[in-house]
Amino acid sequence: MENQFPITKWVDENGNITGEDYKEMVTEELARTFYQHMIRIRTFDKKGISLQRQGRIGTYAPYEGQEASQVGSALALETEDWMFPSYRDHGAAMTFGHSLRNILLFWNGRNEGCIPPEGKNISPPGIPIATQLPHAVGAAFAEKRKGTKNAAIVYFGDGATSEGDFHEGLNMASVFEAPVVFFNQNNRYAISVPMEKQMKTKTIAQKALAYDIPGIRIDGNDVFAVYFETLKAMDRARAGEGPTLIEAVTWRYGAHTTADDPTKYRDQMESERKREETDPVLRVERLLKNNGWFDEAWAERMQKQAAEEVDAAVAEMESFPPADPADIFDHVFAEPTWQLQQQKQEYFQAKKGVPVWNQQQQ
Repeated sequence: MENQFPITKWVDENGNITGEDYKEMVTEELARTFYQHMIRIRTFDKKGISLQRQGRIGTYAPYEGQEASQVGSALALETEDWMFPSYRDHGAAMTFGHSLRNILLFWNGRNEGCIPPEGKNISPPGIPIATQLPHAVGAAFAEKRKGTKNAAIVYFGDGATSEGDFHEGLNMASVFEAPVVFFNQNNRYAISVPMEKQMKTKTIAQKALAYDIPGIRIDGNDVFAVYFETLKAMDRARAGEGPTLIEAVTWRYGAHTTADDPTKYRDQMESERKREETDPVLRVERLLKNNGWFDEAWAERMQKQAAEEVDAAVAEMESFPPADPADIFDHVFAEPTWQLQQQKQEYFQAKKGVPVWNQQQQ
């Protein structure tokens, strides 16, 4: 089955273009754009881990190693398209125009972190595994019913393909020919479970066969393959030809989250080897150097700008007004239930030092 779903690669690990047909499309401008975005989101990711270790934000989900998958796919979208990220796709959300400050607020437990900039159709990150897939199908189908050319992309990991929402989402999209791209980042581990222990299929792309939709595999560390193949899938969706399942084969270097220890189930030496051999950022840097497009001063200036932008977002996040605890109770339902009203009363009474047993007597 792997032979039926070969991995598409435009630029190899050494920065060489793999086919004559690709040479005109792999341009200096595009390479520099990709490189800049990947440096930007990697800088953010490293800062996120550092902030969590210092206790300045809560548990954080890193994505280092998956930058090509997130940048390449996000840049294939049009302004009014829909993005449905999982909890690990803030790199894609940043690339699509999300606020760095709000992303940090999300990881600091703030409701405001779920709000995208005006005019950006970015859903709040999907925390329960795969629940965002049916949501993306619904948004895409709504756009189809309205007669627009807008499409949706939804992100998920390999573990999500074991959830019912994955199959329900693909089935509904197939039946109604919804303009949606299912973008799987196959990191080959669903937390601590390797791919071969959670599914019998050799690829994720082949799961598309059950729903009679295209399924493709791409090198998820090759930003050019990611960008151009996602662009084809999005164009196909806009043309009314329905959904596509993309399997981007990649590798995350670090932990599942900052609460996880990957050394308990994975040889971390393999991650270190991949840093040298298949790193997505290093691959573009090698391409730039191979073609005489790399400028050291430009690269240093760009890295400095990324660090300054991230530091400014951190300062904004940390100077944000304190959260209102009432939000936890007031924004669950349009009209609060009596249980929520009681819980809210008990919470604020407890803050005043009134014991719960005394509240009940009152």
